[in-house]
Amino acid sequence: MGFKVSALLSVFMLTYLLTAMVFTSDQTCGSPDFARSPKVSCGIWHQDVSTRSYIQDTHPMSLVVYNPTVTPVNMTYNTNIAHRGILLGGMRRIQKDNKTFTFTTEEHPDYGPFLVSVNGVPGDPSKHTYWELLVTLKNGTEIRPNVGVGCYIPNPYDKVILKFSKW
Repeated sequence: MGFKVSALLSVFMLTYLLTAMVFTSDQTCGSPDFARSPKVSCGIWHQDVSTRSYIQDTHPMSLVVYNPTVTPVNMTYNTNIAHRGILLGGMRRIQKDNKTFTFTTEEHPDYGPFLVSVNGVPGDPSKHTYWELLVTLKNGTEIRPNVGVGCYIPNPYDKVILKFSKW
């Protein structure tokens, strides 16, 4: 008897959850309007058709480019980044939306994307210059992440700093 009640409750809960996901969307992923819509709700997920990426939630992120060799020294860019999305995704979004921000990376076979240049200024090993990744957390603490732009996951309201530095 206990098994039958448990199975019946499981079926009921599954039906309840699936019904809520299907009927919370005004368009479904299989509808003809899906291909024409830039952002379509598919249950709890949203698909941005232009980038073919699935975004559940977003939060604000600020990116500061600090380069003492050019004027202005600081350039600040703001965007929304996918919840638990990587910094590289946020940087790509800024580059797509703001023509004054550019960057290049090189793919390392073991360590992933390596930041080479920002706003047309490359690091130069012969001059001992590179782009340093720093982050000011919401509480004001500045950290140097132990990962690069391809692995760092910004928290809500992080201020990411790309600083042109010397070693």
